[in-house]
Amino acid sequence: MLEAQTTDLSLAVSLLGSGIVAVALFKRLGLGSVLGYLAAGLAIGPFGLKLVTHPEAILHVAELGVVMFLFIVGLEMRPAKLWSLRKDIFGVGVGQVALSGAALTGVGAALGMSPPVAFVAAMGFVLSSTAIVMQILEERGVVATPKGQRIVSILLLEDLTIVPLLAGVALMAPVPSASAGPRWLDVATALGAIAGLLTAGLWLLNPLFRLLADARAREVMTAAALLVVLGAALLMELGGLSMAMGAFLAGVLLSESSFRHQLEADIEPFRGILLGLFFLGVGMSLDLAVVARDWQRILLLVVAFMTVKGIATYALARLTGAANRESWYRAVLLSEGGEFAFVLYAAAANEGLFAADVSARLTAAVIISMSLMPLATVVLRRLLPPAAESLEGVEEADGLRAHVLIIGFGRFGQVVSQALLARGFEVAIIDTDTEMIQAAARFGFKIYYGDGTRLDVLRASGAENARAIAVCVDDGATASRIVELVKESFPHAKLLVRAKDRVHALELTRLHVDYQIRETFESALAFGAAALRVLGVSAEEAAEIAEDVRTRDRERFAVELASGDVLGAAKLLRVKPEPQPFHKPRTQAEPLNEDARAVLTAPADTADTRDAGERAAP
Repeated sequence: MLEAQTTDLSLAVSLLGSGIVAVALFKRLGLGSVLGYLAAGLAIGPFGLKLVTHPEAILHVAELGVVMFLFIVGLEMRPAKLWSLRKDIFGVGVGQVALSGAALTGVGAALGMSPPVAFVAAMGFVLSSTAIVMQILEERGVVATPKGQRIVSILLLEDLTIVPLLAGVALMAPVPSASAGPRWLDVATALGAIAGLLTAGLWLLNPLFRLLADARAREVMTAAALLVVLGAALLMELGGLSMAMGAFLAGVLLSESSFRHQLEADIEPFRGILLGLFFLGVGMSLDLAVVARDWQRILLLVVAFMTVKGIATYALARLTGAANRESWYRAVLLSEGGEFAFVLYAAAANEGLFAADVSARLTAAVIISMSLMPLATVVLRRLLPPAAESLEGVEEADGLRAHVLIIGFGRFGQVVSQALLARGFEVAIIDTDTEMIQAAARFGFKIYYGDGTRLDVLRASGAENARAIAVCVDDGATASRIVELVKESFPHAKLLVRAKDRVHALELTRLHVDYQIRETFESALAFGAAALRVLGVSAEEAAEIAEDVRTRDRERFAVELASGDVLGAAKLLRVKPEPQPFHKPRTQAEPLNEDARAVLTAPADTADTRDAGERAAP
C-alpha cells in the first residue's frame, strides 16, 4: 500500500517538475510553453526516461483541460458576438474544412492509400489542435482581436465536424458493427443532448448560482463551476458529441450571467494545470519505436500534410480578403493535426478501416505536427517583416502654422493642449502613434502624423513660425533629440519639455530649455497632500509640508546641477532613505475635516486615464 502511494506521488512530482523546468526554459528561449510541455512529456514518457509508462491514462484525464479551456472561451463569446461570427464559422470554417480535406485526401491517395483510408486520414489532419492554437493565441493576447476571432471561428467549425466524421467512419466500415444502433437513434440522442444543455443553461444555471452565492460558501461555488463544466461535457459525450463543444456551449449560455467573472476565476487554476498535463500527455504518446522503424513514411506524411494544408489555408485566407501577414499566420497556426485525430483514427481502427500499422503511423505524424507547429510560428514571426501601421484617416504634417506646436499627444500632451485651446491659442499637434491619431479624430481632435526627431517634419509642422514648442513625448531620449534639433534650427521658439525623470530634467536644464517639468513630481506632491488631508491634517499644514518638500527638492536639484553628481548631492544635503516627519506626529487621530471629506467624496478625475503606452482615446 505504501509502495503504491509512493509511486503515485513520484508520478505527480515527475509531471509537475518536468513541466515547470521545461516551460520556464522554453519560454526564456522564446519558444512558448506548449513546445516546453511537449518536450517534457517526451523526456519523461515511456520512450524517454520511462518515468511514466501509461501516457494514455494521463491523456484521458488531461483532456478535461481542453474542455475547461473551451468553457472559458465560451464565457467570452456572448450569443450576440457568436451570432456576429456566423459568416466566419459557417463560411470560412466550412471552406477551410472542405478545401483542406479535399487537398489532403488527394495527398493520401498519391501516397498509395485507398480512397476511404485517404479520406479519413486527411480529415483527421484537417481538425487542427484547438488546445495548442488557443494556447498560442492566448499567450500572444490576440484571442479577442479580429484575426484571433476568425481563427477561433474555424476551430469551432472543425470541432463540430468530428460528429459527422465519426458517423462517416461507421458507414465506411468494411463490416458494419452488429452492436451499432439505428442511425436515426444516434441523431435523436445528439439532438436531445443539445436540447437538454440549452434548457439547463437558459432556465436552471443562473438560479442555481444565485442560490449558492446567497449561501456565501466559496468552495461550493467552485464545486458548482466544475460541475457545470464537467456535466456539460458528459452530456455531450453521452449524446455522441464532443465534450469540448459541450463545455463551450455551457460557457456561451453563462456569458451573460452576472457570475461570469467568478466562474472564470474558479475554473482558471484547474484549466491551466490540466491543459499543461494534456500537452505533457501528447508528448509522452509519441511512439519513438514506430518513428524509428518507419521514419521515412512518417516524415513524408508530416511534410506533405503540413505543407499542403498550409497552402490550402493560405489560399483560402487570401480569397476571403485576409491580408498577407494574417494569411501566413493562419496557414502556419492551422497547419498541424489535432487531438480529435486520435479519436477519429481510433474509431477507424476499431471499425476495421485502418490497419494497426497505418493507425500508428498516422497518429505519430499528427503528434509530430503538433510539436512542430509552435516552433514554426516562432520562425514565421522572425521571418515576417513587422506589420505596417494602418494610415487610414491619418494625415501627414505639411504646411502647418500655429502659435504652439505640440509634439506628442499622449496623456500628458492632451492635458497641456486643453489649457492652450481654452485660451484661444492656435495649436498644431503631431504624433507617430497612428492608432491614437485615429482614436483622437473620433473625439474631434485633428492630429497630424509626424516624427519630431526629423528636421523636415518640424519645418512642415510649422516650427519656424511657432512662438512655443511643447515636447510632450514619453521617451526621454526622443525628447532630448528633439530639443537639440529645435535649439539649433528654431532658437526663437520658447521650448517647454516633459522630463522623464530627475536625470532627464538635469539634462534638459543643461540644454537650456525654457521650461521643464518631471512628469510625475507635481502630481505626486498633490497626491501626498491629499493623503495628509484625508488623515486629518489641516489643509494649511498639508500645503506647508508639500511646499517644504518642493523647496528641499529645488535645493538638491541646484546642487546636482552644479556638481553633476546625483548621489554626491544627496550625501551633501544629507538626504535620508527614511522620510522624516515635518511636524511632531499626533498622538491621537483627529476627526476628518471638511477638506478630508471633500477628497473622499470628490468625483474621480477622468481627464487623464492613460498609461505609459498612451493608446487610449483622448
